[in-house]
Amino acid sequence: MLNPSYPYYLANRAQTSKEILEVRNKFSGRLATRVAVPSSAAVEKAIAAAVNATRTMREFKPWARQAVLQHCVQRFSARRDELAEALCIEAGKPIHDAAGEVTRLIETFRIAAEEAVRINGEVLNLELAPRLDGYHGYVKRVPLGPVSFITPFNFPLNLVAHKVAPAIAAGCPFVLKPSEKTPVGALIIGAVLAETDLPRGAFSILPLDGAHAAPLVEDERFKLLSFTGGQIGWQLKARAGHKKVTLELGGNAACIVDADQGDKLNHIVERLVFGAFYQSGQSCIGVQRIYAHADIYAALKRKLVAATRKLKAGDPTDPSVFLGPMIDEAAAQRLQGWIDEAKRAGGKILCGGKRHGNMLDATLMENVPVDAKVNRLEAFGPFALLAPFEKFDDALAMVNDSDYGLQAGIFTDRLEHAMRAWDELEQGGVIVNDIPSFRVDNMPYGGVKLSGLGREGLRNAIADMTEPRLMVMRR
Repeated sequence: MLNPSYPYYLANRAQTSKEILEVRNKFSGRLATRVAVPSSAAVEKAIAAAVNATRTMREFKPWARQAVLQHCVQRFSARRDELAEALCIEAGKPIHDAAGEVTRLIETFRIAAEEAVRINGEVLNLELAPRLDGYHGYVKRVPLGPVSFITPFNFPLNLVAHKVAPAIAAGCPFVLKPSEKTPVGALIIGAVLAETDLPRGAFSILPLDGAHAAPLVEDERFKLLSFTGGQIGWQLKARAGHKKVTLELGGNAACIVDADQGDKLNHIVERLVFGAFYQSGQSCIGVQRIYAHADIYAALKRKLVAATRKLKAGDPTDPSVFLGPMIDEAAAQRLQGWIDEAKRAGGKILCGGKRHGNMLDATLMENVPVDAKVNRLEAFGPFALLAPFEKFDDALAMVNDSDYGLQAGIFTDRLEHAMRAWDELEQGGVIVNDIPSFRVDNMPYGGVKLSGLGREGLRNAIADMTEPRLMVMRR
């Protein structure tokens, strides 16, 4: 069970307040816990504390940063069941998915601990002409300073980890706004950070709503804004002023199944079902568009529909349940409306399409018009569409016919097709012989087009949170 209430964190310390945010069980709708909400004055104090901690965090030695991150690994491991239960309740995430996210939280902090002691520089050869004899160049990376983070509801632990862990490794004080729909996981992370020797002011975790988070976007004292969420991120970028901005804004990920995959369809279907429907499809790289060669399309469709119909939906605390609720009823209503719209335009529902409150059946469609919302936009729910192709280049064009470009998958045994996909697909990442939902927490992760700017992954995030400083010396 969750605690009856949770504090927020201001300059490393737990704080209570009169204003309370109610967090409800996403499956039952019952009140699960209450979370303290900071005032506008507390937000200002958090920013000022981060600014004041700039020097002490910069001087906080790499081995000490590593020790903080290693402490987090140990404590998250000890609190694994509590963290998984919190995810299950506040996000409606099936318990097996919740346990997997806790594992990734631990892995992300472990990788950050390793990277904290290898933020290295460069020695430059400047003797490029006789006039430069005796000159030598040296580059080191230094922390940017105070940074601000805004995270969404769908991965309340790991998306927080991908901002917090590299900030600690880099030596940057931070202020984090977790989603008000799922704040508990971030606050448990805050409780663990409060146990460490981080300098005072190194972190604040403020469960605000969007209307009160403007200072995290607009305040010029922050040197970087890292935002994960929807297309509102572009508006935040316009308001962010001179600070660096990184954005991860989702996608409508596609997966190609090549003509030579007929003998592997059982495995491919297993992966596609997972990619499309795990955690109710609420993933930026969830499988939304499936393009299969015409020679195997009918067989793939038959197997995919059969497997989808077998998925068990219900209470996410039940270990046998694969499909839990969407984050709220409004999200389920939105996606059901898009499905109905595509059906009226000629699309065919192969299975699913029905809603029960915030539970939406796992849905597959075909013959979906190219201009339908479920094809053009991010479904962010338990939905995928199927379409056939004749030529491989046609499949590449179908994947690229999107305003998004986060990750794509391709199942093929042809090396030339894999390489061509890598060359031609307008994506941040191309996953060969697996679904676009694949992610390891140390790899560069981010998108192009409307999917965002910049890359996450521990080393990439640390690079974003540091800057090169050059010294030239003449001997």
